[in-house]
Amino acid sequence: MSLSEVKAGVVGVGFIGVAHVEALRRLGIDVVGVVGSSRERAEQKAAAANLPEVYDSVAALAADPDIDVIHIASPNHAHAEQVRMVLDAGKHVVCEKPLALTSEDTADLVARATSSGLVNAVCFNIRFYPNCHQARALVAGGEIGTPLLVTGSYLQDWLLLETDWNWRLESDKAGALRAVADIGSHWLDLARFIAGSRVTEVMADLHTFIKVRKHPPGPVETFAVGGGDEELIEEEMASDDGAGILLRFDNGARGVVTISQVSAGRKNSVSIEVDGSESALSWFSENPDHLWIGHRGRANEILQRDPSLADPDAARVIGYPGGHVEGYPDTFRALFAEVYSDVTNGGPAAEPRYPTFADGHDALLVTEAVARSSEEQRWIRIER
Repeated sequence: MSLSEVKAGVVGVGFIGVAHVEALRRLGIDVVGVVGSSRERAEQKAAAANLPEVYDSVAALAADPDIDVIHIASPNHAHAEQVRMVLDAGKHVVCEKPLALTSEDTADLVARATSSGLVNAVCFNIRFYPNCHQARALVAGGEIGTPLLVTGSYLQDWLLLETDWNWRLESDKAGALRAVADIGSHWLDLARFIAGSRVTEVMADLHTFIKVRKHPPGPVETFAVGGGDEELIEEEMASDDGAGILLRFDNGARGVVTISQVSAGRKNSVSIEVDGSESALSWFSENPDHLWIGHRGRANEILQRDPSLADPDAARVIGYPGGHVEGYPDTFRALFAEVYSDVTNGGPAAEPRYPTFADGHDALLVTEAVARSSEEQRWIRIER
């Protein structure tokens, strides 16, 4: 099957669902249908964002014999059931993180996907900034020596005000964790990807800074600015606005990360540094084309994203020449290009070049340990 023959559907018409559609179209993939939380909402969004045909349900999308791949970009609580439905229909599947709300469900999905022989991917797209691939290649190649310390943060401000609202604040839709599950999982996956080492133990401090929030009766789009004349509903909050997490990795490295969705001025700010026994690496999403390389006995370096200077694994995901900045939307294109390479081959490669359900399961094991650590105020080992 050639790429031009592949047909895809997308579940979810919010911010992320639209991002999936746009990235697929850039790759020349025919997106033939979408599903929303309601047909009315989906039709409104389809008209506004030039989306394809609206299907009545996930079941209808999965039953369409012309569709080869389905992307799940719905609220978290729906992921597990929808993924099972798609796998049962014999479709390849790309799921937003988290893969499910519990590690029991993610383990089941890994088993089902493995036995099906279908391509399965989790959308940890932050990996696909080219310089994150470059950093991984430098660590794997021994360029910084032995990794000693992995530090960084993922900061946003879109939930800073008491009137900021979204389904991610509703525990029945998003799960018990919020900031850690929503953006912290991205950072934890990125740390594992670049450092080439899994987290083995965590010590976490989660905090809810805004104890009561006020919100309108209807849904609010992700990152939408509040407003309107509706009477606001007050609701007590239990999920985390922010977190500090100490980490231990299986290669002996130590780490620390700060996660926040209440950091004024930080719109979507990811930073990560890996300090090795010989050199260090640092990458910052607000300046994504630059990779800082630190040295003890000579001048530090700035490596600019450039396919002619990059490691082959990094060059493969670069879409533009050096000097032409690649940003957030490009990470989806690069991720999906790797996924759909396997789709056209009929199944997953022996070593997929994208995060799979197994990675999604591992992420759940870590975030569940984070929640338990904060509750019990002690180190928790991840049991795999």
